[in-house]
Amino acid sequence: MTLRRSPSSTCAEPWSNGAGFCQSSTALSESSSIHSDALYHLGRDMSGIGMKPMPYNLLEPNTFKEEPWGEESQHLLQVVDVTSSPPSSGEGLYFCDGRRKVDYVLVFHRRHHNSIRSLAGAAIPQDELSIVSNGNFPLTAGSNVVPGRGGGLQREEAASVGEVFMELGNARGNEPMEAAAQEMQLIRQEFEANLLEAGLEIERDREVKTHGPSFTRVHAPWPVLCREAEFLKIKVPTKTSYELKEEKGFGSSMSTVWRKLNQPFQPKVSQQDHGSTKFISHCFSRDKLHLYNITSKDTFFDNATRARIVYEILRRTVCVRTCQTIGISTLIAKGVYDTAFPLHDGDYKVVGQPEERNDRQVLHEEWARYSAFYKYQPIDLVRKYFGEKIGLYFAWLGVYTQLLILASIVGIIVFGYGVATMDTDIPSLEMCNDRLNFTMCPLCDGACDYWHLSNACGTARASHLFDNPATVFFAIFMSLWAVLFLEQWKRRQISLSFSWDLTGMDEDEEHPRPKYETILLQKRQKKQEKKKKKKKKGPEKQEDGTVTGKDRWRQKLLSAMAAGVPAHEDKLTWKDRLPGYFMNVSSILFMFGLTFSAVFGVIIYRITISALMAMSPDPETKSNVRVTVTSTAVIINLVVILILDEIYGSVALWLTELEIPKTDTTFEEHLILKAFLLKFMNAYAPIFYVAFFKGRFAGRPGNYVYVFNNFRMEECAPGGCLIELCIQLSIIMLGKQLIQNNIFEIGIPKLKKLIRALKEKKSTSKESDEERPPQQWNQDYALVPFEGLTPEYMEMIIQFGFVSLFVASFPLAPLFALLNNVIEIRLDAKKLVTELRRPVAARAKDIGIWYNILSGMGKLSVIINAFVISFTSDFVPRLVYQYMFSPTGTMHGFIDHTLSYFNVSNFRPGTAPHSTEYGNISVCRYKDYREPPWSPDAYQFSKQFWCVLSARLAFVILFQNLVMFLGLLVAWLIPDVPKTIVEQLKREKKLLVNLFLQEEKEKLQLIQSLFVKDATHHPDKEAPNQGQGLLIPGRYSTLPLGPTSGSGGGGPRARSRAASFSQFSGNTSSLPRKDHSNSRHTAV
Repeated sequence: MTLRRSPSSTCAEPWSNGAGFCQSSTALSESSSIHSDALYHLGRDMSGIGMKPMPYNLLEPNTFKEEPWGEESQHLLQVVDVTSSPPSSGEGLYFCDGRRKVDYVLVFHRRHHNSIRSLAGAAIPQDELSIVSNGNFPLTAGSNVVPGRGGGLQREEAASVGEVFMELGNARGNEPMEAAAQEMQLIRQEFEANLLEAGLEIERDREVKTHGPSFTRVHAPWPVLCREAEFLKIKVPTKTSYELKEEKGFGSSMSTVWRKLNQPFQPKVSQQDHGSTKFISHCFSRDKLHLYNITSKDTFFDNATRARIVYEILRRTVCVRTCQTIGISTLIAKGVYDTAFPLHDGDYKVVGQPEERNDRQVLHEEWARYSAFYKYQPIDLVRKYFGEKIGLYFAWLGVYTQLLILASIVGIIVFGYGVATMDTDIPSLEMCNDRLNFTMCPLCDGACDYWHLSNACGTARASHLFDNPATVFFAIFMSLWAVLFLEQWKRRQISLSFSWDLTGMDEDEEHPRPKYETILLQKRQKKQEKKKKKKKKGPEKQEDGTVTGKDRWRQKLLSAMAAGVPAHEDKLTWKDRLPGYFMNVSSILFMFGLTFSAVFGVIIYRITISALMAMSPDPETKSNVRVTVTSTAVIINLVVILILDEIYGSVALWLTELEIPKTDTTFEEHLILKAFLLKFMNAYAPIFYVAFFKGRFAGRPGNYVYVFNNFRMEECAPGGCLIELCIQLSIIMLGKQLIQNNIFEIGIPKLKKLIRALKEKKSTSKESDEERPPQQWNQDYALVPFEGLTPEYMEMIIQFGFVSLFVASFPLAPLFALLNNVIEIRLDAKKLVTELRRPVAARAKDIGIWYNILSGMGKLSVIINAFVISFTSDFVPRLVYQYMFSPTGTMHGFIDHTLSYFNVSNFRPGTAPHSTEYGNISVCRYKDYREPPWSPDAYQFSKQFWCVLSARLAFVILFQNLVMFLGLLVAWLIPDVPKTIVEQLKREKKLLVNLFLQEEKEKLQLIQSLFVKDATHHPDKEAPNQGQGLLIPGRYSTLPLGPTSGSGGGGPRARSRAASFSQFSGNTSSLPRKDHSNSRHTAV
């Protein structure tokens, strides 16, 4: 597409109404070299005029007429010179006039082609087809239209108007443009014409490049903002305010002290200081402009709200003639536009005075810096700049991080208790006592020798750090902490909904997704083809195709009957989605199998490496078998988890696309559920194996369970599996957070940015040096597109699982999560402010499906922690021994109680040690509750086993019921809605009712005074009875209609003139002052 503007068209030419807009027009030229009939008819459809030119009055300043909403009828397409730059005060955020804001930017990529427009002085061929953006083009006085195959403009007229030509082809020996590029241009033409018709204003650069991005700036004038704000029910503050109730007495003094202590941690943001006054908000209405404090039409709606309004127009604007699509999202999916985004508020680096900082600079200085980690988040400013959806995410993350401080302190205390009691723990001391001389059975067949239990002294002492009585208390505390966190977030969410005017917010109507529309269109086409095939016999027709005889009247009758019946709206049914559902189920089952296979592969690795290292002649290698195998296996697990995480994210997206969800909200919910299910299994499958399956099915000496007939199933360490669970959980949690934060969230985006910068540098080096400096839309286009909050939420939800599900095995998990989140908040903030394009300010009243996932994980954590304490740790066996089997009522003799006897003569052939350093061994010990070999029921489960199993199951039931009861108690004690919010809601409702009643009363007084004044000008008409009152039917009347009294009640009654409030707002000075001294109104 080649764009040209004549030198006579400049941005300095003002319109007749005072707005400094450029006079311009858009024309589409098509030469006779186009041989495609489809594109030829497409051009005819686009123009809407066939082949004849028509006047384009909307672009003529002399024919401009005032419409009811003033500027609403100014549908302008402005074209500016590439070398011209906006005023320096605008910083690239305004049109060329420096007054109209750029609310949205549409970008499409121009591909290089060989069609070159002739110079301005060259003659325009007579057979060109000129089409303007919405189908017409202007004719100046005295212009001569050359007859032929199409309408054309003479060269002089075209140069005087300053048209923008879009080249479709050229017959002067150059190759025509590709058909796809021509189609894209026609679609853009229709779409932008419809935007102009919707009231938006568009500015585009005069194109001088043959390739590269092209930017179309969109501005929403005041009338459009008012209209859309009323449609969207956007709440805005009114002039009415009230004083917030202040605390008195001891509570007031404590609040003052707390405020002073918190002062160093508060960000320096003016929006954070609400003061003691609150303004009542109400849904915007054009009939109630006098209620709002409108100091400036340019700043009444902030930039985020303006962008949201424009986006609502963009997503519902249709392209009917060129393609059956709705909205900018569909056009981007089809490749018509490359992208579309709102602009940031200038650069994030502070250049001038600190007092002149814009919102982006304030957020960067006070929020998106690692040095501000100790400060509270400016949540209100985040919401103002990025919208409620992003604001709620950071508010939720802030509440979660704050409550992690309490959990971290308790976890450190529990860990400190384990350190303090390590030297007094009797079972650990017994394991480390060489004099007890517990000779243990070999760890492997043949190559492994017998060993003493005292060799596992270090493992036993480390296990006590996490397996002690305080762990049970910490598990109960963390289960209650999860309930407290959810209740606290509900209170915080309701408080934010009240302060952000989200109470009573209705769900916005969503348009179908582009892929849904495409599949639906294909379904309609298939239906039409089937109908044509089935319709073999039709009504009798003549040779010219007209219907004759009775069939003509029958067809007319059926057509008339069908006209009154609304057409059935096509939609995709479960039959259309059945292949997608089948693929979803089978793929998810396959992914589960892949996860279990990865875990099983690591198990095989541990078994084989353990056997190989046990056969080593090096004694040092033999002594470090367990540490080496455990650490390397966990690292392999971590690498596999990270790789599968990326694969599962892409698979979940693909599977959700196969379901063909209708709206973006449905798509997001289905994607979240699939991604969470797959990543949950991927992250926790190795931990579940260590906690509940490892060592449970290993068998006993003489009857071990083998894998592949050669390798024994692995067993837990002598100190129990809890220490291995702790190692597994800590390495996976810390490694996942560090690698994801440093590599995936920092390294990869910076690498992509570097590659993009190198590509742009290579492409821009070929361009001419005479270019203006990059504007804000160029800088924002170079940023990374915003892809939603799902990855951020997912990362925090998985971390919440590490903190709550298996916290009984690792009390320091909340501390590491807290340290990670302090960095995570600033990292996410830095990405949003400096590295990502500005997202559309999406409204949301809660965090959506994530709350349900959190609630489910909180309930699951109670069950898992109960089983971890009961079956993985030695807490329950110690209690059973102390109170049932201990001779002294103490823990002395516990280790001997947990070890069973095995006669070495019962080894299977070839499994006994080939050589031993311990001399003649007849009996070895192993950890289990079984009968000794001299018992009649040798090697069967003993009485102690069944006692311990019963106690474990009883503990699970008791723990779950106790924690569930305490959780319900905490939820009942903490109300969801704060008391202050309830009082303020009632007060605001009462004030709004009084405000509207007062407004209604003033309107009625105004109308009555006008009728009284009208009666004084017409004394021949009888005045209404003053005692009865005047009942005026009208738009604002809430009184019942009835007959007015007068002489000759049956005679004709004077007709009341319907009056609206805005009709009399311009001449209020002529009204009687005594009746309307308190009237307040603004011209609408």
